[in-house]
Amino acid sequence: MLASLQLALDKRKTDGLLRQRRLLDSPQAEHIVANNQNFLSFCSNDYLGLANHPKLIAAMQQAAGDSGVGSGASNLITGHHRYHDELEKQLAKFVELPAALLFSTGYMANIGVLGALMGRHDAIFADKLNHACLNDGAYFSHAEFHRYPHNDVAALEKLLKVSTAKHKLIAADAVFSMDGDIAPIPEYLALCEKYDAYLYLDDAHGFGVLGEHGKGSLNHFKVKSPRIIMMATLGKAAGVAGAFVAGESVVIEYLIQAAKSYVYSTPAPPALSATLAASVTLIEQGDDLRAHLNTLIAYLKNNLHCKKWQLLSSDTSIQPLIVGSNQDTLALSEYLQTLGILVPAIRPPTVPKGTARLRISLSAAHSLENIKQLIAAIHQAESVL
Repeated sequence: MLASLQLALDKRKTDGLLRQRRLLDSPQAEHIVANNQNFLSFCSNDYLGLANHPKLIAAMQQAAGDSGVGSGASNLITGHHRYHDELEKQLAKFVELPAALLFSTGYMANIGVLGALMGRHDAIFADKLNHACLNDGAYFSHAEFHRYPHNDVAALEKLLKVSTAKHKLIAADAVFSMDGDIAPIPEYLALCEKYDAYLYLDDAHGFGVLGEHGKGSLNHFKVKSPRIIMMATLGKAAGVAGAFVAGESVVIEYLIQAAKSYVYSTPAPPALSATLAASVTLIEQGDDLRAHLNTLIAYLKNNLHCKKWQLLSSDTSIQPLIVGSNQDTLALSEYLQTLGILVPAIRPPTVPKGTARLRISLSAAHSLENIKQLIAAIHQAESVL
């Protein structure tokens, strides 16, 4: 087995698919120290620049003193702390849904929810560009699994129309993590009403950024329905860690009983929930941060003009620059590193073959000068590579 593993690693390296970790020696911010080098970073999902916010650091320090550093038991034994409970209520109120439930990660949330709500006589309909954890959740559920072309409402309707499943659920990213575009949520909800289906949205990249006061993608489209269940992560715009699922009270109560990744896991330390409570307040008060972020997004889109490479159409913090081959994408990323700029090279299987790209992640922590520096560097790279 060891020899076969080495052969697989060697092939990944030859194909330009070997991934490597960077060693970070600084807080997450627009300027970081990674592998003992200083970089201007466009890698982080810390969209509002809260990961190193002094109010959150103070909240965590105080809460750790109050509650300790570990939860000590699963949620259904003695692990459910008041800090957890208060955050769940705060999040439900913020996203304007009846109830919410915390999970340690978004991955655990998605596999737990889909595994609990759907079964062998049910059907899940998933966008082909969904995040891997939505696909894994569908597989773990043992439900029929249908994938439709990206954001293709007509193709999805054809699948729903012929389905004889007992329960039907559409599962989709709200904001797609590698393309930065937004799902047609109102159209999906209309299909749910027409074909007696439910809608499960992964709003990892919309929560905190989109909608009134950062309430997320549902608020962005002004849609509400008891057919909607949403998940959002808390390690991106919220700047901390974890995830939550929100929906009808009966859904949340059922998940407490049946979502295995919730029932059989020790919850995140209570201090994280206390810190996240402070983060949600900052998100709600962060209209100026979002306005600045949108200014940066517009400036990049209007001023980055490439002949070799294509900037995809995205109005979100995620700005993908399609390069094509794995090797060319790695060469571009490495060239930018020589200029002190870090932008990750994203390759298959994370994205489809032939669409390797730089994933430019913008944050409210960036300045306009940072964006101008990035644009100049990419233009310079195009003239050299």
